[in-house]
Amino acid sequence: MFKRSKLWHLYVVPFLAILFILGVDYISTTYQRLLPFENVATETTALSEVDVREMERAVVKRVIDGDTIELDTGERVRYIGIDTPETKHPSKPVQCFGREASKRNTELVEGKEVLLEKDVSNTDRYDRLLRYIYLPNPDASSEAIFVNEYLVEQGYAQVITYPPDVKYNEQLFAAQRAAQAENRGLWSGCK
Repeated sequence: MFKRSKLWHLYVVPFLAILFILGVDYISTTYQRLLPFENVATETTALSEVDVREMERAVVKRVIDGDTIELDTGERVRYIGIDTPETKHPSKPVQCFGREASKRNTELVEGKEVLLEKDVSNTDRYDRLLRYIYLPNPDASSEAIFVNEYLVEQGYAQVITYPPDVKYNEQLFAAQRAAQAENRGLWSGCK
């Protein structure tokens, strides 16, 4: 009887610990998603004036990873100009800071309406739409958080350039230099 009781503890206690950790992570992500626009805007300089008439509106159904989303239309969108560490690559392991980048992207855009801006190319070789993503301010239609820049500025992504889609290269490189100088995100933990 004593051995059976110990064996039970070997399985149940770790299971409960994992369940607790997952629950805390879920609550944290949900809380971050519900934060008002102003709370996110106070931690960034990636605020942009936008002309909503020139952009597409869409609702993000789910976040695939740090730089790719799926819209409620079923279309997949790859963020232009940035690259986040891999979390779902079929032949690569999860990379340093990949989970954090994916989680932050989820907190920012999943389930929300976003604005999409096209550069030159419409799709990539995987038939994903290529777009710059903006999180609009619900109280000021001409203001939005430039999500691509935000992810770079906060150290969740690095700049990657694929001409001819280079409209915001200088802006993104400036954000990356700031993140590197301040050792934010992947610049501090992934050397």
